[in-house]
Amino acid sequence: MSNQNNDQRVIAQTKKWVETVIISHNYCPFARREVERGSVRYRVVHETEFNSLLKDVFHECVYLDQNADTETTLIIFPENLENFNLFLDCLLLAEELLAQQGYEGKYQIASFHPDYTFQGSESDDAANYTNRSPYPMFHLIREASVQRAVEHHPDPESIPERNVAFAREQGMETMKALLEECYEIDGANKVDKDHE
Repeated sequence: MSNQNNDQRVIAQTKKWVETVIISHNYCPFARREVERGSVRYRVVHETEFNSLLKDVFHECVYLDQNADTETTLIIFPENLENFNLFLDCLLLAEELLAQQGYEGKYQIASFHPDYTFQGSESDDAANYTNRSPYPMFHLIREASVQRAVEHHPDPESIPERNVAFAREQGMETMKALLEECYEIDGANKVDKDHE
């Protein structure tokens, strides 16, 4: 499979996760609107060196600066950062980079990983699936948009608690199956050319 076709497949699987897990189970009440508007950008990164990865994160900030109609970017790492601790190390460096480049307060990074485990949590806690994704990824979010969304939500503080309660109620097997279904995709033609 060519790199381009593989990228399209990775994006299609990620879109399926966004639609069938994040939106369908209302993990993020603000996601549906942006997906329906087509304002979510999906970027597949193949770099393996931290410095190259961080450059890609920085370039996505610049892209968002220059493209106001793109609300948010999911930066997907299908071939690297499989180790969750390594992923967290890279996340810390990415956050430091944003601060150094003057992006603190403008963009924030939400993180997702196939082996995501919350601090102090056991790996077999179903609640971890609220942040488990088909591939390691950084979600670049506009801070101003987060503020606006939170102001219009009746109880934003309850969102994480509600998500954890939902995942635990569903149980490990159900949550694992939901994630695994995201890999089952027919073809990669569904990917929007704008978001390659």
